[in-house]
Amino acid sequence: MGVVTPRTATPPKQDRSRATRQKLLESAVACLAARGWSGSTVSVVAEHAGVSRGAAQHHFPTREDLFTAAVEYVAEERSVALRGLRPQGRAEAVAALVDLYTGPLFRAALHLWVAASNEPQLGGRVAELEARVGRETHRMAVELLGADESRPGARETVQGFLDMARGLGLANLLTDDQGRRERVVAEWAGIVDRALG
Repeated sequence: MGVVTPRTATPPKQDRSRATRQKLLESAVACLAARGWSGSTVSVVAEHAGVSRGAAQHHFPTREDLFTAAVEYVAEERSVALRGLRPQGRAEAVAALVDLYTGPLFRAALHLWVAASNEPQLGGRVAELEARVGRETHRMAVELLGADESRPGARETVQGFLDMARGLGLANLLTDDQGRRERVVAEWAGIVDRALG
């Protein structure tokens, strides 16, 4: 009978590496949302993730590498959040879409936009990913709102609503005025419902 080697509880190296990379990306997003671009260094992200700076630099040799990957991560997470929405009715759809623009993923995306405007290494990638997320957001909004874009003004109504939601997300950076936001969302739910029939 052969010798039976006990299984170790330690995950394989490749799994640990993937987990470390995931922690770093999640931490980069959290740091961006909380501290902005200037406060989100590789050291800060590594500390937040609970890994050494060396481990962080193994996965992402430069700050630009880390945050370019974070751009892709944020775009994918925002897409996942969009696809996960299951509102019942237009009013709930309006509120759910606004929530996407006032949450931490959008806050991190805003900081990436600002950083991209000053960092050429990020600019092109952020613009490309935001265009993709923007198209997907519009497509999902059309679906969730039950909009018939063949009707005159329907496309503009959906886009105007999304622009308003983005504006609420921007305002939310400075103050969390939930009461005001709820009133605006309720009003927009009525506008969207009347405009889309």
